[in-house]
Amino acid sequence: MAFLFSKDAVLGAAFIGFSISTLCLGALSMQTYTYFRRYPQDRPFYKALVAFIWILEFVDQAVVAHAVYFYLVTNWGEPLSLLGRPVWSLLVQVTLGAAAGTVVKACFAMRVWRFSNRNIWATGLILLLTFAQMATACVFTRKGFEMSSLADASQLRFVATLSLGIGVATDSVTAIALCIFLRKLRTGYTKDDSIVNRLSLFAVNTGALTSAFSLATLVTYDTMPSNFVYMGCYFVVSKLYANSFLATLNTRKVLRGRGTDGEHVTMPTFLMVGKITEQDQEDQDITTQGSRIEVGVQREISLSRDPIPSYAVAW
Repeated sequence: MAFLFSKDAVLGAAFIGFSISTLCLGALSMQTYTYFRRYPQDRPFYKALVAFIWILEFVDQAVVAHAVYFYLVTNWGEPLSLLGRPVWSLLVQVTLGAAAGTVVKACFAMRVWRFSNRNIWATGLILLLTFAQMATACVFTRKGFEMSSLADASQLRFVATLSLGIGVATDSVTAIALCIFLRKLRTGYTKDDSIVNRLSLFAVNTGALTSAFSLATLVTYDTMPSNFVYMGCYFVVSKLYANSFLATLNTRKVLRGRGTDGEHVTMPTFLMVGKITEQDQEDQDITTQGSRIEVGVQREISLSRDPIPSYAVAW
């Protein structure tokens, strides 16, 4: 297949994708900072997971920067470099991006596992699709190192199409599963159902965004395999996954705080925490000791909560 060179479609597309990816990494860094500030007492597993995702995305961005620098700076004015073997960083980034997406999708699969009362079929399907995409991405990278020219990228169309198609399917299945199982958590109370609706809308929006970029990568690769438009789209995909995961973690307080400003506190059981932390107990003791009784009437208020199963906690 002839390689039709166009600075705008090749170098320009790679540069635009790199620029947008850099902005997404900046947003991810802000979300990571917000997470550690907002949830200092969160589980160590989540803290390590957030740190791992940020480091993985930082390395991914560094690899993207190397590839873009190689073609735009090192080989500036030498279009024949595009006819040679693809630079190693361009191929490694495919696997790194897929790895970041795999981590996030696995976390979303565990969210489906909890919301669905441990539905092994829905969770298993999502995990199967997730690791299948990771496997096909690794195959693409391995075969990419065997290419003698970027013009041969079209020969890997089947593997690339399969990998990207699985990614779109995974996002869609995850969003649909979350919406279905969240609807089953409706209590009939307006405020409770409002939170369920917000969670469902959030799941659909994040799934639609990542699916849109994955689909754009798929379409541009199948229709324009001789330029870097699909690479520019792919540079952004993994950052969107990471940002959607951090956004899910960082909005927990916001969603759980809905409907708690009134006199009657109504929190859906699937968002409640079934135990009081030591810090909360200390705060209650201090408040009790520091209060003074002005009227000789003691009023006792009790709040009963149903036991909360572990699968019902959002995160």
